[in-house]
Amino acid sequence: MKIKNYTSTVPAERTIASIEKTLAEAGASGIVKDYAAGKVIALSFRISLPQRDIVIRLPSNHEAVYAAMRKQLQQPRSGTLERLREQSIRTSWKLMQDWVEVQLTLIRMQQVDFLQVFLPYVWDGKQTFYESIKHQNYLALPPNEPSNPH
Repeated sequence: MKIKNYTSTVPAERTIASIEKTLAEAGASGIVKDYAAGKVIALSFRISLPQRDIVIRLPSNHEAVYAAMRKQLQQPRSGTLERLREQSIRTSWKLMQDWVEVQLTLIRMQQVDFLQVFLPYVWDGKQTFYESIKHQNYLALPPNEPSNPH
């Protein structure tokens, strides 16, 4: 299976700037970049909802993209893995850009509301809501009751 955007040549910095612009146009404020080893690994932003202001942290896991792309290589030649690492960064940010644009379009079309799509990424300053639920062994989820799908 091919990975979407796996051949993107757009520099990650330009894609990140485009995501920031899209978020700002959607009402985000206080956009912050988180770095590790000199690379942007997440964008965080504040958004005002009717109930209160919240912070959203959108990670770009380029290591996971690299691992997925690496699996598709048979015998890498000299220099291939370093180019693949750079490609994985570009690809991970292009994927995030696509996802953000689609989610904001769904919100504008009133198919979903903001928290429906961004709730897993609500940031408390230490972890996302999803990470919190995961660390609690998903106990915050509703009980798994048999239901009638009809």
